[in-house]
Amino acid sequence: MAEFVPVDPFDLVIFGGTGDLAQRKLLPALFHRDGDGQFSDDSRIVAVSRGDIDSEAYRNWVRETLESQLSARELKDEVWQRFAARLHHVGLDMQADTGWGDLGAALDEDKKRARVFYLATAPSLFGTVAQQLQDASLTDARSRIVLEKPVGHDFDSARDINDAVGAVFAESQIYRIDHYLGKETVQNVLALRFGNSLFEPLWARGAVDHVQITVAENLGVGQRFDFYNRTGALRDMVQNHMLQLLCMVAMEPPASMHHDDIRNEKIKVLRALKPITLDVVDRVTVRGRYTAGIVDGEPVPGYREEGDDPEINTAEQDTETFVAIKAEIDNWRWNGTPFYLRTGKRMARKLSEIVFQFKPVPHSIFGDQPLTPNRLVLSLQPEEGVQLTLMTKEPGPGGFRMRSLPLNLNFPDAFSVTYPDAYERLLMEVLRGNPALFMRRDEIETAWSWIDRIIDSWHTRGVRTHEYMAGSWGPTDSFVLLDRDDRRWAQPE
Repeated sequence: MAEFVPVDPFDLVIFGGTGDLAQRKLLPALFHRDGDGQFSDDSRIVAVSRGDIDSEAYRNWVRETLESQLSARELKDEVWQRFAARLHHVGLDMQADTGWGDLGAALDEDKKRARVFYLATAPSLFGTVAQQLQDASLTDARSRIVLEKPVGHDFDSARDINDAVGAVFAESQIYRIDHYLGKETVQNVLALRFGNSLFEPLWARGAVDHVQITVAENLGVGQRFDFYNRTGALRDMVQNHMLQLLCMVAMEPPASMHHDDIRNEKIKVLRALKPITLDVVDRVTVRGRYTAGIVDGEPVPGYREEGDDPEINTAEQDTETFVAIKAEIDNWRWNGTPFYLRTGKRMARKLSEIVFQFKPVPHSIFGDQPLTPNRLVLSLQPEEGVQLTLMTKEPGPGGFRMRSLPLNLNFPDAFSVTYPDAYERLLMEVLRGNPALFMRRDEIETAWSWIDRIIDSWHTRGVRTHEYMAGSWGPTDSFVLLDRDDRRWAQPE
């Protein structure tokens, strides 16, 4: 039985407190943690937005938001009364010099209380808000700042943001969030590898044939069309989520669970990534864009039809909604072992998983019976769990017949306590002052350097998107990517 450990008193300030992220993720996550008794009675949540509403009106809005996000069983009245009492709202234009005194008046003066500023805003405002907080004398050694992704759109912009925020906050006070690092299965990679002697000797090029990392979504870009048309899948998903997953499964054993020991090993993986250059980019990467199709039995429009602006829809900009990459890590552990990454919108189903495909047995003693190589699957969503496939004999008379069967560890079935969303874990880690699950500056900038090389090569070589039907597993060329190496994508059951 997991035990919920309360956190020390805090003031949590959410910039963008009425925005989409606050509605969908932050407020429900905080409500769940409050429901499990992790917050002290005097801890407070202060929302900042440009809206001209008082705290009571904000509480009413939050109640409506939670009713739309949570079930009636989850929205217990006694929890709501406690949660509502800690909610406050401050109207503020983050780019204006006035109004910051009102925010200061809403915060506690207790020097021992954690003060967390969560920037659920556009990245262009990160540096501005940090400077305004300093000018209003709202920052000190107890302060922490949380930056939502994306931190920039390339190396130069990421460096500028890091410089601006770093001029106010020390690196130890900056929490760059990637919600995939809060998922239980991602955390369990550390336990599987370094808590069991079984896996570590096999976690290398000698036993692993290749690794696949898939992050598929069945939704389209929807209301994010304008943002997505400027960004694309490579910047939106690979630079942060997928490279972080790659680092977690490929890194060397850290000296301890200390946050810098873990992040030091992750940065080594990023620095060892083989650059994708002009001469190979069209062979080791695939760009795709979905067209109209059928998802979950319903017809859906293509990417171009989802935007509201006809000029954008007909523009020559060739934005990818799917990307597949064959990545290689030039180090002793993984040299020669490919890591295949793929992510896309409007795929056949929502799925995030990491697949370790082990090498086949060197010699079969079972005649012409096919032997399926072992496979370790770490499932991140829709359900979290671990599956290991093994060859076994089918029971009964009639000969020696082999069959591949899975050993399953399903987290919801195995444990009585679950975290419904990764943001719950990450918010608790911020409030505790533990940066282990967050990205350090050098990780962000090194990842952008690798991504920028791919983008530049795409533009120089004129690599275009390949269309794929919504509801499929991506363009045909993504399958050719593995066919060249005589491998196949591990299609989910």
